[in-house]
Amino acid sequence: MIATGGTIASKPTGSGLAPALTSEELLECVPEIAEFCSVETVQPFNLDSTDVYFPHWLKIAAIVEEHYRAFDGFVVTHGTDTMAYTAAALSYLIEGSRKPVVLTGSQKSAYLRDTDARRNLVDAFRFCADDGAYGVRIVFDGNVILGTRARKTRTRSYNAFTSVDFPSVAVMRDGEPFYYLRGEKPRGMPVFLHALNERIFVLKMTPGLDPAIFSYLEDRCDGLILETFGSGGLPNYKEDAYFEAVKRFAAAGRLVVIATQVEREGSALASYAVGRRLLGCENVIEARCMTLEAAYAKLSAALAGGRRGKTAEQFFRTPVEYDIF
Repeated sequence: MIATGGTIASKPTGSGLAPALTSEELLECVPEIAEFCSVETVQPFNLDSTDVYFPHWLKIAAIVEEHYRAFDGFVVTHGTDTMAYTAAALSYLIEGSRKPVVLTGSQKSAYLRDTDARRNLVDAFRFCADDGAYGVRIVFDGNVILGTRARKTRTRSYNAFTSVDFPSVAVMRDGEPFYYLRGEKPRGMPVFLHALNERIFVLKMTPGLDPAIFSYLEDRCDGLILETFGSGGLPNYKEDAYFEAVKRFAAAGRLVVIATQVEREGSALASYAVGRRLLGCENVIEARCMTLEAAYAKLSAALAGGRRGKTAEQFFRTPVEYDIF
């Protein structure tokens, strides 16, 4: 178990809930886990997940790589706010894992009496111990979700996570996974990445947005995710400044990913004239049905290690765990 903090490990303080429980204290909340698996723990940090980003993703992946041969699976306890980002990042940092890397957390602290923490912990370990489990998954409120398809869609309810535009892999029933999608376990060792490019920016189009923002970002970012309207529409007004700005930003190997700010069903640039012409621009990629979390993590991975232009674009376009189709 890799404990990283979050609500599941929080206690009340004078300024609100804050991570305080150790990994050992978390395990003490679920003694029944010892009936079906042997657990060792490590706690690389103890943070509210709002504070978890690139270096923490790399740290978790490094721990998995270091101990990969010694264990059958890994459970990562994590705060819910950025869990979907971490799950997506780990899907690219630990690609093709035949062993499960399972993220879980809770909406209420394990410190409290009435909480979802204990159930989620037990479900995560039971799924992790199942012979059919592999890859990066989120186990939460009885649902097993691909790390590349998850999104937090509720702030208070126990069913906080949704599998966007893709079915859940399984549900937990009476302590056992009932699979909707089994898939074929990868063979051999996973491919571990050891770097991410942090110079990624997400820009959400709003009506009348000042196109000067693109010029500001050119020297500050290597990759841009542009959340456009509807199926991928980019306005023609302001003397077509947006289209010209996108082409300019994509020069010199910088990548632009065209996504939609609509949560479901993805982009379809070819459908309308306001989007179709973007398909012919160099270094411009359509996100299609990717979640924002997956697109953000994958673009960071694609531009790591000095990759740019066509090489980075090929990395981004290659499907991983049903992230793009």
